[in-house]
Amino acid sequence: MDISGKILVTGVSGFVGSAIARALCKRGHQVRALVRPSSRRSHLEGLRIEYAVGDLREMPSAERAVQGVRYLFHAAADYRLWARDPRQIVENNVQTTRNVMAAARRAGVERIVYTSSIATLIGKKLEGLADETTAQGPDDVVGAYKRSKVMAERIVEQMAAEGLPVVIVNPTTPIGPCDVRPTPTGRIIVEAASGRMPGYVDTGLNLVHVDDVAEGHVAAMERGRTGERYILGGQNVFLSEFLRVIARCAGVPAPRLRIPRLAVFPVAYAAEAAARLTGREPFATVDGLRMAKYKMFATTAKAERELGIVARHYSEAVEDAVRWFGEHGYIGARHAALAPSRAVKVQP
Repeated sequence: MDISGKILVTGVSGFVGSAIARALCKRGHQVRALVRPSSRRSHLEGLRIEYAVGDLREMPSAERAVQGVRYLFHAAADYRLWARDPRQIVENNVQTTRNVMAAARRAGVERIVYTSSIATLIGKKLEGLADETTAQGPDDVVGAYKRSKVMAERIVEQMAAEGLPVVIVNPTTPIGPCDVRPTPTGRIIVEAASGRMPGYVDTGLNLVHVDDVAEGHVAAMERGRTGERYILGGQNVFLSEFLRVIARCAGVPAPRLRIPRLAVFPVAYAAEAAARLTGREPFATVDGLRMAKYKMFATTAKAERELGIVARHYSEAVEDAVRWFGEHGYIGARHAALAPSRAVKVQP
C-alpha cells in the first residue's frame, strides 16, 4: 500500500506521536496534527506540520481534525501511572478514542492505525511471553492507565468488527530522544543517569527504540491486516540490566542493591501522599510497584513476519535517550520531572 494524501496524527506533542510525525515528514507526507492550545511543540521544530488546535475529549474537535484526511494515526493518550483522581485517566483515554474513531468513520477515513499498548496483553493471569492472542480484561490488569487502554482497545475492536478500517499496534516500552515530559520509563533513565537510583526491584521490560516504534506504525499502515493487532517491541530486558546500561552510557555507578518489591511500598505510599498535596506526579507509585510483579516480556514474531520490521538493539535507544536528556538539561536536575524544560504537560 502506497500512502498518499493528508495524514492526521494525534498525540504529536508527546513521545510516540512526535516520532510518528518525524517518520512521516521524513518520507515527505502531508501531516496534520491535532494539539491543545497549551501543547508543547519545541521538539517538533523543523517539521512541516499543519496544526489543528482542539481537544479530543470534545467531539467537535475530533470532527474538525479528520476533515479532508485520508489516513489517521491515533497515538494520543493520557500516559500517567498516578493521578489525584484515577478516573480522569480512564475517562481521557476511553473518551478520546471513542470520539476519534467515530469521527473518522463518519468522515470516511480510509485507513487507521490505533496505538494501543502492551499493557492490554499482560495481566495477572498471563504465564510466559505476551503475544497478540493474550488479550486481557479490564479486571486482569493493574492500575487506571492499563485499565483505560484495555477498555479503549475493546472499543476499537468492536468498531473494526463493524467495518472500521483500523489496525491496532501494541508498543512495548519505547525509549529514546524527544521524551519531553518525560514518560515513566524516561524518568527512570533520567534518575539512573543522574545517579539517584540506589537500588532496583526484580522486574523486566521489553525495550524498543521509539523511532522503531514509529517505523512499525508506518509499516502497519502500509502492510497491516485490518482488525489485527501487532506488538511493536525490541528485546526483553531485566530492570537490573537496563540500569547497568544506563549507568554505562551516563558514566555513573550502576545500582547494585536489589530491593524486595514489598519493601518499597511504604515509600510509594508516602510519595503519593506528598503528591496529593503538591500536585507533582511522584516517581515511585503504588500502581507502578504492583505492575512490577509482572514482567512485561513479549514476542514480536508476528510484527516481524507480517510487517517486515526488526528493531535495533535497545542499548542504542538508551544511548540516544541519555544523550538527548543530557543535552536538554534533564540529567542532574534536582527534580527531574519538574525542570522548566518540561513544565508543560503533554500527551504521550
